[in-house]
Amino acid sequence: MVKQYSKYGSDLVVDLLQRYGIEYVSLNPGSSFRGLHDSLVNYGGNRPEIIECPHEEVAVAMAHGYAKATGKPMAAIVHNVVGLLHATMAIYYAYLDRVPVIVIGATGPMDTARRRPHIDWIHTAVVQGNAVRDYVKWDDQPFSAEAVPDSFARAYRVAMTEPRGPVYLCYDVSFQEDPLPGGIALPDPARTAPPTPLQAEQGALGRLADWLVQADLPIILTEYIARVPGSVAALVELAELVGAGVVDLNGRLNFPTRHALNVTHGDLLPEADLVLALDVSDLYGELTRLDRVSRRTEYLTRQGCRLAEIGFGDLQIGGWSQAFQKLQEVDLSILADTAVALPEVVRLCRQRLDGAGERRAAERRRRVEAAHHAAMRAWEIDAHADWDAQPMTPARLASEVWEGIKGEDWVLTAGTLNDWALRLWDMEGPHRHAGRSLGTATQIGISLGVALAHRGSGKLVVDLQPDGDLLFDASALWVAAHHQIPMLAVMYNNRAYYNDWDHQIRIAKARGTDEAKAYLGMEIDNPPPDFAGLARSFGWYAEGPITDPREVGPALQRAIHVIKTEGRPALLDTVTRFR
Repeated sequence: MVKQYSKYGSDLVVDLLQRYGIEYVSLNPGSSFRGLHDSLVNYGGNRPEIIECPHEEVAVAMAHGYAKATGKPMAAIVHNVVGLLHATMAIYYAYLDRVPVIVIGATGPMDTARRRPHIDWIHTAVVQGNAVRDYVKWDDQPFSAEAVPDSFARAYRVAMTEPRGPVYLCYDVSFQEDPLPGGIALPDPARTAPPTPLQAEQGALGRLADWLVQADLPIILTEYIARVPGSVAALVELAELVGAGVVDLNGRLNFPTRHALNVTHGDLLPEADLVLALDVSDLYGELTRLDRVSRRTEYLTRQGCRLAEIGFGDLQIGGWSQAFQKLQEVDLSILADTAVALPEVVRLCRQRLDGAGERRAAERRRRVEAAHHAAMRAWEIDAHADWDAQPMTPARLASEVWEGIKGEDWVLTAGTLNDWALRLWDMEGPHRHAGRSLGTATQIGISLGVALAHRGSGKLVVDLQPDGDLLFDASALWVAAHHQIPMLAVMYNNRAYYNDWDHQIRIAKARGTDEAKAYLGMEIDNPPPDFAGLARSFGWYAEGPITDPREVGPALQRAIHVIKTEGRPALLDTVTRFR
């Protein structure tokens, strides 16, 4: 298709965003993309819809959360140099979490004769992509109008090709603001689509099927298969067929939490004679136990346990980010997309199961199910320890929130209250949970992106929101109110950066120094932030601080009522113990 233009380069970028189905662009305003901003509003009619953010980190994190919830990219636009530098951490986490995000930047003008004094000089770099090149899949700074469509099409395809990840495109101010030449050929999205999934070598899948059918106790570890939601059903079918226990590492919600073969928080791994890793980004850490003081590890698996894996192997590994641990030797490594390999493994296992094999599988199922039910009973007991404590325990808070939302059509964003939500809530499929939280200063943005993906659906989006994380990006609360993104935020407020506080306690014990001083530089107290007051100031409905767990249920009902009737976001500042 050739489109005739009588206006500007930035109009062409809007055409490409629309042509590739980008629904939203998140941004913090910046003069380097004033041309693109004008085109979005006046040429594109605010389509894609602009999501105004108070910080570039929030803008990229929202695109991250949206991609986790939908499997589709949205765009995040960042100002030249300084905006990109603000966004770098969020881009890095999108890279680690394997989500497609299209980051759009601006530069220049690269022609020094056209730069405004001072400001254009200090906000221009050669080339801007260098700032993020080590943790994006691809970056480009197309020079001409004719190069822009090809560059955008390639960026979209690279972002969406597995393993997925962020890309960065940078547009010169001069290109954005200058009139375009006559006709510009637009790419065909159908003909520039990502390639078909990577399938495994058939003989290797056959060997794996033999091992699964013959094993005494197979355990499956999985981290990212639910990026393709249909893979969860295939994993359930495989586990039930061969009687395997499943450990979900929660990069996404890969296995139903209440399924009788879910042994995520159990202790069956040391008994396994076969471990199969499906879409696991780094296997070594999942097979070992860490001494948090000495930083030494020891294997949980027994001597002679077979190890097999299906996934993308080292396709995503880079030289700068050491996002891996010790190289793990395995008996069988299969390079493939689990979305197509898993159903084939199921078929091959079914082919191999005779009467005796089915009886062995049934016995394995009984063994794994017994471990699952024993673990569930233990969690219920643990959850009721210090049940009436004030401040409440994280387990009590998880229990109260579950009671309040289980009758709703709910979605959990990122945080899981130290995994108590995964233990106590019934999450029957990947539509219920977008996957684990990441580093501090990511969760509120990612959660808003998940909520944006579900805006207008009637679903109750729940964010179990840590206090330290919210303090990094508290202004993100304004985004939800301004753009009418309903979300229920329930604070996990222990008034501390307790993850590191715990580390300081360990170090003090190991060194014989004063544990009582571990709070220094760790507390979020004296004074405690008024999160409810902060949320109200940004337009949210809010209550708190709530320390009595008996008050959580009624407060939840009031907050849910506001979300349903007014479409406003709501926050409950619930104060918890450390553990």
